Amino acid sequence: MVIETNSPEETFELGRRMGEAAYPGQIICLNGDLGVGKTVFTQGFAAGLGIEGPVNSPTFTILQLYEEGRIPLYHFDVYRIGDVSEMDEIGYEDCFFGEGVSLIEWPERIEEILPGKLTWVDIEKDLERGFDYRRIRVEERE
Repeated sequence: MVIETNSPEETFELGRRMGEAAYPGQIICLNGDLGVGKTVFTQGFAAGLGIEGPVNSPTFTILQLYEEGRIPLYHFDVYRIGDVSEMDEIGYEDCFFGEGVSLIEWPERIEEILPGKLTWVDIEKDLERGFDYRRIRVEERE
């Protein structure tokens, strides 16, 4: 499925709808360049889970846990992971196979430990279509 958005609000809304449909054990891989809107999407996703507090990219902590929604949100930003073994140190398996949903930014850095069933979300800019235009591809992978 390909969705085109033309504003941060539309990207947020797509995230919100996906958050409303999220289920325990789901893994969302969020891929895209810096500044493409991954945080806006994630904020919408969190809102869809019923999380009301601020949601930011956990760039320096790798994992941010939000428990106040209908199910927990495990928000990973693995951009700064030097080696996939660092994921063991933060207990990624408890998140991936736990009671919440895992949302992973920069998932290609840890592809070797990702389970088979994933929802992959690619966000791309196209400046020829406008500064706020985004092409968002959502696909289920097994």
